[in-house]
Amino acid sequence: MNRGRLALFAVVALIVLSGCTLPSTPDGFDTDRELGHVGHYAHDDVFEFDDNESLTEDQLEAVKYRSMARIEVVRGLKFHHDVTLETITRTEYRSQRGQPGSASPFANELWRGAFIVDGETDVNRAMNDLYGGSVQGYYTNDRIVIVTDGADGLRIDRETLVHELVHALQDHHFGLERHATTIDAQRAEIGLTEGEANYIPQLYDQRCGEEWQCLPDDDRPPADGESGERSFNIGLFLSIYTPYSEGPPFVAHLRDRGGWAAVDGAYADRPASTSQLIHPERYPDDRPVDVEIRDRSTDDWEPVTRNGQPRSETIGEATLFASLWTNGVVERPIGEGGSELSPYNYSHPATDGWAGDTFRVYHDVDDDSRTGHVWGLAWESEDDAEAFAEAYRTLLENNGAEPIDAANDTYRIGDGDAFAGAYRVTVSGETIKIVGAPAVDDLEDIHGTESGSASIERVDAGGSANTADGPSVTGPVTSPAPPA
Repeated sequence: MNRGRLALFAVVALIVLSGCTLPSTPDGFDTDRELGHVGHYAHDDVFEFDDNESLTEDQLEAVKYRSMARIEVVRGLKFHHDVTLETITRTEYRSQRGQPGSASPFANELWRGAFIVDGETDVNRAMNDLYGGSVQGYYTNDRIVIVTDGADGLRIDRETLVHELVHALQDHHFGLERHATTIDAQRAEIGLTEGEANYIPQLYDQRCGEEWQCLPDDDRPPADGESGERSFNIGLFLSIYTPYSEGPPFVAHLRDRGGWAAVDGAYADRPASTSQLIHPERYPDDRPVDVEIRDRSTDDWEPVTRNGQPRSETIGEATLFASLWTNGVVERPIGEGGSELSPYNYSHPATDGWAGDTFRVYHDVDDDSRTGHVWGLAWESEDDAEAFAEAYRTLLENNGAEPIDAANDTYRIGDGDAFAGAYRVTVSGETIKIVGAPAVDDLEDIHGTESGSASIERVDAGGSANTADGPSVTGPVTSPAPPA
């Protein structure tokens, strides 16, 4: 799909990787020093080489310290100690990154079931295609690495440098450990750190010109000289880019509401879902509910397990939006509904009512290559559930699905299609259950509809239980689980 590819690639080139380990203890800074003065440099220093496109190593070090001083002024926090800065070529970066191994059947089925990565494509390879030529720099363990594309002296992108220095400042004050384990919670947690690291460069740039003399913007072409026609998975990009897009408005909302102190406080109570990033007014009280799927498979199929328990994922509102967008259900030009802080707007009536979801993968006990899934989604209201169900049916139709059993809302996408298989959609009040299988006959084996008891139990916040034929909702979840 070519929709918006040029604009998308212009933004994907800004994706960066941040480290998640605690710092060591390199050279410390004087804690009594004046804010905005780092080493021998001040935030308002003027360099004779500010108009240079390439820098010497000494000039690059001076720019680093002056940038650190300026970030202190913008953020109101001091760096605790020094941060090393180095550059590597993109060839060196790719050599260090290496080639990815194959994704697990669980991961491939999950992204296929979300209609983002088709069944003929390995998810890890799709991820590598997206990142390999796009990363401009990264931070880890008090070390910043800038990836350069040219060999004519040292060139540095101001926004990338400031972005990575903000990660160092975050590490010094709050730590960059990540506790979230699901796709959605990880996107949300990263949305705070990446949101601030994208927001502060914009505040920094506002001072360039009249108040600060700054390095020129680096208007280099995309990595490897590739044009805007470079092919990559748009839906996967939109999911991965959520923290970079929805994070800055989220952080700005916190700052407008309670100053930098509110941003500081969010590090102790990090956003729990991408719904909170997309709708910052829902933070911190509106947390996602837990959706429990009761196993109703036959002996021919069983859930993929981890540590002896069925393995589950939460996809979340942002990735649901990405799925609808890339499959032509949501027709929105790039920039519509966006802002100065982000060119995108992930809010849409079909996904705004998301309250929680659980995705579980099943495999044929006689053939591990045959996989299917059960996906339970909870919504804020019955109308919200119906809105997404209708959008999902449109997604199926856009992929060539034909209705097989209208009474059971069952569809089939023909063999030879990248998303070939059978899909059954069940709406029950505020919940939706989607079952996906290689063939229509497998649907009942993966998740049967006939049973002597109700298939779910919904436990509301007050503890009362209700039964219905759909996924189970238990909630709200009060804190993310620690890493497995």
